[in-house]
Amino acid sequence: MKKKIEISVSNGKVQHLSEVLPVIPTNTILCKTLTGIGATYGELRAARNSIIIEPNRPVIYGKCRDPKHKNDNLFGVYEGIYTQDVVNYIIKSQDRNKKIKILTTPESFYKVRSAFEQMGTDIRTDGYFLLFDECQKIVKDCGYRKNISLPMDYFFECNDKAMVSATPPSEFADPRFENFDVITICPNFNYKKSITVCVTNNVLERTRQLLPQLDERPVFFFVNSTDIIFAMMEQLRITEDSAVFCSADSVDKLKKQKFCNAHENWNQKHMAKCNWMTSRFYNALDIELECKPNVVMITDCLTADYTMIDPYMDAVQIIGRFRNGTSNIYHISNLDERIPVRGKSDIITRYQCDKEIYEKFETFKNSETGINRRAAFSDAMEVLPYNRFLDDYGKEDAFKIDNYIHEELLKVMYHDSTRLYGGYEGCGYYDVATSNITYRYGDFERLKIRSTSIPIKEKRKQLVEQLETLKGDETEMAMQFRNDLHNADPLIVEAWEVLGKQIIEKLNYNPKSIREKMILAWHEKKAKSSDVIRMVNNSFSAGRWYTSHFIKQELKRIHESLGVPKCKATTAKDILQYFEAVEKRKNEAKGYYLISPKYVTERQFS
Repeated sequence: MKKKIEISVSNGKVQHLSEVLPVIPTNTILCKTLTGIGATYGELRAARNSIIIEPNRPVIYGKCRDPKHKNDNLFGVYEGIYTQDVVNYIIKSQDRNKKIKILTTPESFYKVRSAFEQMGTDIRTDGYFLLFDECQKIVKDCGYRKNISLPMDYFFECNDKAMVSATPPSEFADPRFENFDVITICPNFNYKKSITVCVTNNVLERTRQLLPQLDERPVFFFVNSTDIIFAMMEQLRITEDSAVFCSADSVDKLKKQKFCNAHENWNQKHMAKCNWMTSRFYNALDIELECKPNVVMITDCLTADYTMIDPYMDAVQIIGRFRNGTSNIYHISNLDERIPVRGKSDIITRYQCDKEIYEKFETFKNSETGINRRAAFSDAMEVLPYNRFLDDYGKEDAFKIDNYIHEELLKVMYHDSTRLYGGYEGCGYYDVATSNITYRYGDFERLKIRSTSIPIKEKRKQLVEQLETLKGDETEMAMQFRNDLHNADPLIVEAWEVLGKQIIEKLNYNPKSIREKMILAWHEKKAKSSDVIRMVNNSFSAGRWYTSHFIKQELKRIHESLGVPKCKATTAKDILQYFEAVEKRKNEAKGYYLISPKYVTERQFS
């Protein structure tokens, strides 16, 4: 970088960045430090033609419909907007003597460029300012959005250009940034947010326990997986109170699962008590509410590593979406000790080795004269790890290198709680409170996420192991888990209850064989079932109240005396199989009042 410039601001003294920085200078990386201080707002109001590259469509959608900008001649370019639409906007703006203010996604920038070329205008030299907003997204997303860095070659050719973010990368691998100044906004007041980082081995249960502790204000959940979102809504039984904001494809996916309150763009009229947002809503979006909502970020790195929240680039941005502030802020996460612990130098060394291997293969290929041998080397090169750093033209993409380094360092943070807590404390944006709760049933919730990535047989093996863990546990949590597992896979749960683990394994989890064995088992037990009914009717009488403890012990004694096996643990609730009954307490003791028997048998005794 050429030089570093710091601008001090005081709390309450600056409403918009333009008050201390009238225009963003060219060839700069602006670290605004604080979200919501109007860097983009200032550029949209600046007396110059501007093209602003925004990370995704919801941001553009929101700004173009913001009443604050109704007179600013904004035009959004994204999927569904075409080059001719941009041409028409330019012509209309010029006729009305209006400044050009285009907001575009990186993937749609080529349409903006083509429109100006058709108009005979060169953005690079003809007085247009090109601003890349939320520039950390180039590093964050280019691992899976291969076109997000496409405008960058053109960007560096522009006379007037800048990048801006509250959380820019500390450095870029691209040498073309060497001539850029870094302008940092330095607040001279305490701007830290209080956050509770909750480390757990059961994300679902930790979230379940957190919800009753929150106040009545809306809750915004940030989790980058619609599979996890849908599973959690169902298991937490808050589907009816939820709205989901995600991509168009995910909206369709959720609607196929009979969940209709899903939306591609943020709009307050769709807001529910519980609002779920994927990563496309982490950055740049303005959410202006009269209340200060609760914010809960969720990471399940054991199910999907792309749900990992970066304390600096993600959490800061997420919290900053709420322009009028937030109430309680939480990050609930599990950990993965299988993640290798590597430092930045180790990660860079791995990249260098990948590159060296690729270049050696390329040397071997170029030294071959035979077509078939050259083709063999080409095929081998296509599967080498170094390919992840290349663009569509086989050229090394420096942003892909940045992305690789960043993602690997982020993974290390989720190896253990010390590193995750340290990540939050180290970036300087938070007052961190920590919470570490371990549950007996660790990553149980993963079994309940509807995913095709795990073969059904493997999923059923995991489910049976979980049932084995639950055996003999009659706590409310265990009973809830057992019910949830039954809802997820009734066949395998009932088979475990009737046959047990050993027989299921002997049948190799074959559904047809399991069903047949269950039928035979039921037939064998049926001969003794009438004796059980007689014994129960002998021990219990309608019109009386019995303690839960007595019911449980007596039912257990009856089954044991008749030799009728039960894989499922006996509970007092089992009395409902034999009697119409209601649960009642007497002197703080739990029990059931028996109304009438469900099966009438001849009396055994006079």
